[in-house]
Amino acid sequence: MSYPLVCLGNPLLDLQVDVEPEYLAKYDLKADDAILAEEKHLPIYKEVIEKPGLKLVAGGAAQNTARGAQYILPENSVVYFGSVGKDVYAEKLNEANKQYGLRTEYQVVDDVATGKCAALINHPHRSLVTDLAAANLFKAEHLEKPENWILVENAKCFYIGGFHLTVSPEAIEKLGKHAAENNKLFALNFSAPFIAQFFKDPLDASLPYVDYVVSNESEAAAYAESHNLDVDQKDVVAIAKEIAKLPKANSKRNRTVVFTQGTEPTVVVTYNQSTQDFDVQEFKVRELASEKVVDTNGAGDAFAAGFIAGLVQEKSLADAIDIGQWAASLSIQEVGPTFPFPKQTYSA
Repeated sequence: MSYPLVCLGNPLLDLQVDVEPEYLAKYDLKADDAILAEEKHLPIYKEVIEKPGLKLVAGGAAQNTARGAQYILPENSVVYFGSVGKDVYAEKLNEANKQYGLRTEYQVVDDVATGKCAALINHPHRSLVTDLAAANLFKAEHLEKPENWILVENAKCFYIGGFHLTVSPEAIEKLGKHAAENNKLFALNFSAPFIAQFFKDPLDASLPYVDYVVSNESEAAAYAESHNLDVDQKDVVAIAKEIAKLPKANSKRNRTVVFTQGTEPTVVVTYNQSTQDFDVQEFKVRELASEKVVDTNGAGDAFAAGFIAGLVQEKSLADAIDIGQWAASLSIQEVGPTFPFPKQTYSA
């Protein structure tokens, strides 16, 4: 069976709970940030388990996007790769994915727990603290298994969560080379500011394969700073242009950079390799009454889900962006990075 979209990322179980600003300060955490847990952060997981209102949500940025894309696309459209432990948490992830019809081909690690993410919510902000655990052990060899590689060969589009650059750059490169050599669509999400700051080399090594970059404004600023770009770090168009014109392995596709900015317009820059011109567009975010906003955690993943689903369906760039905006507006009316059931259908 052919699944047109293959996604790769770090599967995590989200421990989502409301906290006060003082709790973030206690662990030197920032609002609207995402980090890998250091030793000083490990007590958080035991503490949040005991907090009232704790919600367990199937997470991991790319897995959220994969689930959302499958929500939008026809049945049997998306397969997701990542690494989990052999435990009840992995079972909960599988249950959540099955509800959406998402096919998972996990690498299962016997003696390490499934990864978890403390999603600390201080409305309207969130701070994410991730203990990768088993997710950190994914190997490119898992993709090379015949039963998995046939899924890769049959796919026409690939979506990579930038967080996976901390885990298996080899797997990303393998998929990127396959996409470039076969003129398939390859998309990468920058995922968090620390990726550009502390995993600059694997990020730079992956970019030649990338046709579509998805990021938010803080991740764009972090990229500009870490790469010493001679631009204003708040000028997302200028940053997008610098990324769009970077060398590319597949010359048959131009690179498009998509920067979301919360409720501000989404900026889209495409670089035409033949003419060396830039096409710059802005798309207003769909309006949603503030009283309808339940939870913005995962909004970016939902946008990416709609956007990548639009690309899989070979929609125009403008339509793909609109599907992304629709998916984000749908998701933020739910708790966590989820979508409503019964399923809703996109309408322009």
